[in-house]
Amino acid sequence: MSTTSIVFGVLLVILGVAGYGYGLVTGHASPTALIPAAFGLVIAILGAVAASNEGLRKHLMHAAVVIALIGFIAPLGRVLSKISEFTISAASLSQLAMSTLCLIFVVLAVRSFIAARRDRVD
Repeated sequence: MSTTSIVFGVLLVILGVAGYGYGLVTGHASPTALIPAAFGLVIAILGAVAASNEGLRKHLMHAAVVIALIGFIAPLGRVLSKISEFTISAASLSQLAMSTLCLIFVVLAVRSFIAARRDRVD
């Protein structure tokens, strides 16, 4: 699971940097475009430390899932709060992409936690 968190962290960093780069090109760059990158950096660091520290792996992976859950809820909430005036823009696409990536990571992590629990009990 630590490798999965690193992969999803890197994907979020790429999303944030691409969003900011798009803003630079169009002349509408905003530091808020880097929010996915910040979440991704934290998730990737947690995954990297978990990969190297067996004793903390479970705690770090749970922390990564909490960060990803926030990364799912927050941008989705912003999009849904503006649903009446929703327009397809780089910002809304970035928020939806971040929310989707974080949701996929949470689902994969929960499945992994359940499998690990089953293996431990058997």
